Amino acid sequence: MLMRTDPFRELDRLTQQVLGTATRPAAMPMDAYETDGAFVIQFDLPGTNADSIDLHVEQNVLTVRAERPAPVKDREMIVAERPSGVFSRQVFLGDTLDVDKIEAGYDAGVLTLRIPVAEQAKPRKIEIGHTGEAKRLTS
Repeated sequence: MLMRTDPFRELDRLTQQVLGTATRPAAMPMDAYETDGAFVIQFDLPGTNADSIDLHVEQNVLTVRAERPAPVKDREMIVAERPSGVFSRQVFLGDTLDVDKIEAGYDAGVLTLRIPVAEQAKPRKIEIGHTGEAKRLTS
């Protein structure tokens, strides 16, 4: 399972409440959901070259780092709202996920990660023995 605690999101929310200001949208928004025995996380990274994306998992913390190039410098920008530079985001993964089997794909500016639930965390049916005999649990 994904851990739902994100201290930076809480800090942004509190800052917005205290100052009454709208914070800038996240440079790497994400969706996460569970499907078919796995968790899927999708990050929006438009304008990012797939070669600039770096993924690391250490102690159940997934770090996504990507770089979006700055606009050409020899132009006078009239409006410059698209963020550029290096962006990173961390996602805390639960112990029930198999981080050794993460699959990643990048298509149309969306990075999709599929993280399967570990076999030992999947529910198992336990058969009940009859007439005093015990049955062994098989995985």
